[in-house]
Amino acid sequence: MSGVPADLDAALTAFAARRPLLVASDYDGVLARLRDEPSAAVPEPGVAEALARLTGVPGVTVALVSGRGVADLQETSGLSGPFRWVGSHGEEFDGPLAEELAGRRDELAAVLAPAVADVPGARLEIKPASVAVHVRQVEDRALGAAVLERAGALVDSSLTLKPGKDVLEVTLTEADKGTAVRRLMAELDAAAAMYLGDDVTDEDAFRALAPEGLTVKIGDGATDARHRVADPAGALAVLRRLGDLLA
Repeated sequence: MSGVPADLDAALTAFAARRPLLVASDYDGVLARLRDEPSAAVPEPGVAEALARLTGVPGVTVALVSGRGVADLQETSGLSGPFRWVGSHGEEFDGPLAEELAGRRDELAAVLAPAVADVPGARLEIKPASVAVHVRQVEDRALGAAVLERAGALVDSSLTLKPGKDVLEVTLTEADKGTAVRRLMAELDAAAAMYLGDDVTDEDAFRALAPEGLTVKIGDGATDARHRVADPAGALAVLRRLGDLLA
């Protein structure tokens, strides 16, 4: 038994018969369990091997798509291989952004700093093209929600707000994971694409691939994905099953 739901298994079987293929996945919450400290989010055991197996199949491209910057994603994951690296919600492709956004990003961080000041556990994360307000480690859940609400009220309405699980990311651009996946499909002239994601920002990718894409939501919550598995172990089962089918 593959451990994959029957309807998803059938979709994977049809997907594996096509070429070229794009296999794209979010990182945190999918390939790695969510951690209070983002730098501790290492891949689940078996993920590196499953991804390497997929990249070894002719006509198959694996893309890692994250809100993290590319450099952070590569360092934290420790993964290496012929992957496409997409960071900052689609602003970074295979490498870092140009430096012209750095000044605007630093100004944004200064604006958001009061939202987390004097709140134990709340913190800012400075990314290449955005600033994220994290409250995962705030013990009082109501206080954490209030921090995120205050942060959203502090920023200019022209900026893009990307809410997630115990986080609000404020970006300097309008890029999202959906436009990133569509760009990858166009570059590869892909016949079909699959996307695995767990968070609110992954919904952009699910919608971008509708109706023909193979989309898989990891975990609970409302989603536009066509399929669902419970956790990162389920995501790994999907990748392994796809590897079997491609072999």
